[in-house]
Amino acid sequence: MATSTDAKLELLRRVPLFSDLGKKELVEVGQLAEEIDVAAGRQLTRQGEYAREFFVIIDGAVRIDKDGTRLATLGPGDFFGEIALIDGGARTATATTDSPAKLLLVGHREFHSLMEMNSSVQTCVLMALARRVRNLDPVAD
Repeated sequence: MATSTDAKLELLRRVPLFSDLGKKELVEVGQLAEEIDVAAGRQLTRQGEYAREFFVIIDGAVRIDKDGTRLATLGPGDFFGEIALIDGGARTATATTDSPAKLLLVGHREFHSLMEMNSSVQTCVLMALARRVRNLDPVAD
């Protein structure tokens, strides 16, 4: 069964990258998000490989491993791959489903097209990234 539009938008609103978007912009991001069902044991990302997508977990569990060590187990409402959505860079960890999972997937190309067409989306994303950098680096000005 597909996730309702309202539930999809609420999941996306919880993602720091999208939290400052207005309803109209959030709907546009939601239209880009594809809902997928994934079997247990499927590797979604691989550490060191270049990335093209971002995921939000609707249902199920995803484990995050770095250098063979489990860092976390994510569940409904959690997300991963958001930095790759912006820069398309190499993954810093491997993500594998621990159980069957339902996910929202947002592709790199589609998201960049939206940012080019909608400056308010671009501004919100840049502000979210700036907050993240500021929180990670206490000397960031």
